[in-house]
Amino acid sequence: MSGLCLSALGTTVFLPVGVFTLSWQHSIEKTPWEERWRIEEGVPARLVFVEGRIRGSGAGMEPPPQARLEDGVWVYHADLRLPALHLTHSPFAPEYRLCLEEGCHALDAWLPALPEIGEVELFPCSPSSAGSPPRAADSAGSMARSVSAKR
Repeated sequence: MSGLCLSALGTTVFLPVGVFTLSWQHSIEKTPWEERWRIEEGVPARLVFVEGRIRGSGAGMEPPPQARLEDGVWVYHADLRLPALHLTHSPFAPEYRLCLEEGCHALDAWLPALPEIGEVELFPCSPSSAGSPPRAADSAGSMARSVSAKR
């Protein structure tokens, strides 16, 4: 059984899910962003970008050229498979929220010991490998990392 692991400061939490949504709010424009990801099993397992949604546009948050406007929301797709996502947790920007079938929660709800400023890594895993995140160098180009700079 595979799922999603969240890891920060040596603490790793396993979530038995195959699909999740990562959401956040742009720090200046206060516009919601969402990215839907699924876990692709295999060796190695990967996070596969399914769809992004931006509820507006503005300073530093232009939707990708291939995005289409649907009921006021920019929707886009990208061919992106990554070993992990690296997110910055900081009091200077609204928190990332991880949404599963049962609802959305801020990252510190999943990782209660999360420091005020720190990095959270999301990666596919199994309960037996939950303590073994992929090497950071393998995921340097993540969509969330490039987008998080715009938060």
